Amino acid sequence: MPTPIPSPNGHRNAAARRPVERLRTVHETSAGGLVIDGIDGPKDRQVAALIGRIDRRGRMLWSLPKGHIEMGETAEQTAIREVAEETGIEGSVLAALGSIDYWFVTEGRRVHKTVHHYLMRFLGGELSDEDVEVTEVAWVPLRDLPSRLAYADERKLAKVAGELIDKLHTDGPESLPPLPRTAPRRRPQTHSHTRRRSDDTAQPSRGAERTDRGETSRGAERSDRGEVRPGRRANGCGQGP
Repeated sequence: MPTPIPSPNGHRNAAARRPVERLRTVHETSAGGLVIDGIDGPKDRQVAALIGRIDRRGRMLWSLPKGHIEMGETAEQTAIREVAEETGIEGSVLAALGSIDYWFVTEGRRVHKTVHHYLMRFLGGELSDEDVEVTEVAWVPLRDLPSRLAYADERKLAKVAGELIDKLHTDGPESLPPLPRTAPRRRPQTHSHTRRRSDDTAQPSRGAERTDRGETSRGAERSDRGEVRPGRRANGCGQGP
């Protein structure tokens, strides 16, 4: 056993006597989507649904709707549900945009969060900010996403979305990459909350091909990519940031 190092005043170093506390590491997985209205029309008329939250400095930070994958859900199902809960609108999944992962510490544990994102077609409904975790929701022109989205990694996903929409217009729905297969979640997970910094520079990975347990995903059906007549998108919550 090593001898504690005495401090200059003759007392033992308190830090040497105190045991190092190790944080428990947990892995959490979420899913969300970039919902586009007018996706089959001219790009200058396309709008995306964003959610806004107030940070500790009082700033409104705009981001994509997302949330934890619950037991029995696939990532695609979670994206559809979370979009509906956080924005009030309905959407269908067209393609995977990519996955973002980052680390943070909260409530005595070290959390590794992975978020799978999807490009989604607006089906209907009206924007609503009734979700207690959301301050405001808004339709934002697709061309404005690079300047409106608070996080660098989500801005990269918006660029991927633009490329996929171009491909959709040029070559049709069948030209979009096939959706990664995702299996329903079999175990519950912790639900940690953190305030991400707006200058976050985490890099999105390609596709959403793994669950948070690193298992091969399987069994999810692909979403319908057929033409859908959009419903109402009247925005009673303002015209966006």
